[in-house]
Amino acid sequence: MKGSIWLFALVALGVAGCFSVGPDYREPEVKKPVSELTDAGLPLSSNKMTQAERVTISAEEVSAWWTIFKDEKLTWLVNQAFASNLTMRVAAMRVREARAQLAIARGKWEPSLDLSGGYTRDRTSANGKTGLKLTRNDYMGGFDASWEIDIFGGTRRNVEAARADLDAEIAALDQAWVSLAAEVGVNYMDLLTMKERLVVAHNNLKIQQETLDILASRNKAGIGDDLAVQQAKYNVETTRATIPNLQVQIESYLNSLAILTGQEPGTLHEALKDVRFSDPIPPRRLTGIDAELLRRRPDIRQAERNLAAQCARIGVAEAELYPHFYLTGSVGLESLKASNLFKSESLYWNFGPSFSWSIFNGNTVRANIDIQDARYQSALATYQQTLLSAQGEIRDALTAYVQEFHRFEALTRAVEAAQSAVNISQDLYKNGLRDFNNVLDSERSLLTLQESFTISEGNIAMHLIKLYKAMGGGWASWMDEPPKDPKPVEPILN
Repeated sequence: MKGSIWLFALVALGVAGCFSVGPDYREPEVKKPVSELTDAGLPLSSNKMTQAERVTISAEEVSAWWTIFKDEKLTWLVNQAFASNLTMRVAAMRVREARAQLAIARGKWEPSLDLSGGYTRDRTSANGKTGLKLTRNDYMGGFDASWEIDIFGGTRRNVEAARADLDAEIAALDQAWVSLAAEVGVNYMDLLTMKERLVVAHNNLKIQQETLDILASRNKAGIGDDLAVQQAKYNVETTRATIPNLQVQIESYLNSLAILTGQEPGTLHEALKDVRFSDPIPPRRLTGIDAELLRRRPDIRQAERNLAAQCARIGVAEAELYPHFYLTGSVGLESLKASNLFKSESLYWNFGPSFSWSIFNGNTVRANIDIQDARYQSALATYQQTLLSAQGEIRDALTAYVQEFHRFEALTRAVEAAQSAVNISQDLYKNGLRDFNNVLDSERSLLTLQESFTISEGNIAMHLIKLYKAMGGGWASWMDEPPKDPKPVEPILN
């Protein structure tokens, strides 16, 4: 009999190691996106663009896109957000939770061992079955063990699902980091844009004020007219009126950057007071987006891992169709007297296999299998939709980036022409060859074009950031153990 029990255990273990119900997961193939993105319906009007070298953006470039701008303040802000942003901590705690869930699932593989003990005192009734009035003590203590043998692989499939869930949460954390890095970059470029617009407004205000002073002086000397003075004055005040709103926007972006980097609003004003735009990065002719690079995009990895987890849950559900096998046993001591508890005669034990099988359940198990399969099909559709959306976002961002660069080049030439128009109109007015309306029009046009030029310069950077984000730029392979507390703020680079 004893040999039969061990034979059963060995056979059960052998079967459990090589059989799992449910489908085996295979990662869906990622098709290569449409190549020649800049050539696919995107006009290439710039000579620089048509002569640009064809390139494929590397994974290294995408993973740390902020370094492309060669701006130490931007790099510091991104790193500080990574270290201290509170939203990142929330995502990190979800990873920690998923890791613990995986440990729980793996624990099902191991036998359970319970220690129990107790003391009872009881008395039988003289009017009962025995007809005896007895009082006795009962001392006992021992171990109970149970082990479910995973013959049909339900536990293994559950572990597969938990492991995929953990991978999905890590991908979600990476996606939070991608979004955070892009948000820091966009807010920083918005800040630079507003600062440049403020510079433009002050420069134009200075020019317009000088014009007003000259006109007022000429009018006082009797060689001017009041109308020109008043026209120059409202031109000056109109420009001055734009400055307060720019200051409000600058304050807003500074506060947003402070919050994104886990700092108290108001702490970045001094550190970022002198930041300025660097030269815009010209667009390159991409030969396509590598499929492997697209697969690494965190939201795609998250969708793929969710799909894998759901595939495993089909196997978990199917395992309920089959019996569950256990090895159980107990060993302990029991005695009516405390003095005899630890004697060999007080020892008891039992050991043996058992099984349970739900042979009638109203088809609830098969219904649950259908539910899990439907969820798998839904997860597959979500994965495919995520892929399509990713390719659309890449194409949209690339188109916006390339076309904004063309616009920037046109505005560069327009600003140069507007500056020349201001100089010419002022000379003509001073020589009495044109009225002052020409000066007003040319100055207003210059201000409008300079603002458009500055906004376009910022848009180029923001569209490039969005392109990197669309490719999953800024993912983090840093996550081994999530930080328990935000790191202290380090001094910003000067």
